[in-house]
Amino acid sequence: MSRPVLIDTDPGCDDAVALLAALEHASLEVVGLTTVHGNAPVEDTTRNARAILEAVDRTDVPVARGADRPLLVDLETSEYVHGGGGLRGDLPDPGPATEPGDVHAARRIVEQARAHDGDLALATIGPLTNVALAHAMEPALPELLDELIVMGGAAFASGNVTPLAEANFHSDPHAARRVVRDCEPTIVGLDVTARAAVPPERVDGLERDGPLGRSLYEWLTYYDADRLERYGIESAAIHDALVIAELIDDGVLETRSYPMEVAADGDLARGALVVDENGVTGAAENGEVAIEADYERYRELMSASLERVLERIEAEP
Repeated sequence: MSRPVLIDTDPGCDDAVALLAALEHASLEVVGLTTVHGNAPVEDTTRNARAILEAVDRTDVPVARGADRPLLVDLETSEYVHGGGGLRGDLPDPGPATEPGDVHAARRIVEQARAHDGDLALATIGPLTNVALAHAMEPALPELLDELIVMGGAAFASGNVTPLAEANFHSDPHAARRVVRDCEPTIVGLDVTARAAVPPERVDGLERDGPLGRSLYEWLTYYDADRLERYGIESAAIHDALVIAELIDDGVLETRSYPMEVAADGDLARGALVVDENGVTGAAENGEVAIEADYERYRELMSASLERVLERIEAEP
């Protein structure tokens, strides 16, 4: 039986790879996509999500547009990393089949959590604005979910926006603070995602005859040479896909429970994930942090899912 999952996303190249894997794997039932500002303005991330669904013939998956700005800080986006409009590649213009309805993404999260009552996995791979708003609407949200798994933060690693902060938490630190403090999430941060790359030889081996294959190649290689050199890696980190891999196979990540908080104020500390590793505050544990990953299992899962979707799409008349 497939596991219902709702994905809150801001596509984004690594989001796009994650979405392809989730939509293609038989063990997951993607019950919807909710979109948020982040890698680009929400108008663009919504268009990108819709275009991905249409490119893989999954117009059955509903889309709900969400927050267009953070709770309290100014909007910042990352087109300089992910390309114009927030996503590289050659995707179709979205049509009426994926047009978002009038329900805000935060409301959709609450509705789906209630409808699946204890069975829904909520996977967040963008800033946490929609989730914070959903929790404000429904304080029992954590109890209604089977799991809240979050790509964000840097517990014991350096940040990628500031020395302390990862991009999703930095984008909306107040939302991240609310969700981490009150929603008992599993945090999948840069501690593990920075190494979640698909090796160059596997990237080069993917089919690139059609537009989806060419787009996928661009998503898997979205780091420029300077960024690869800065992080000392051979290929781009596909951060968000590690969340999907864990939903498919719960042995991919090793996690540990900690007391956690997110710094919301100040320039240097904004969005920093503070983990009380030694229990010096006496605070209760309020979530789990991924501390290690089985990267070979991750790569096998990703490669198999991506190869399947390319074969399916390219085989269609």
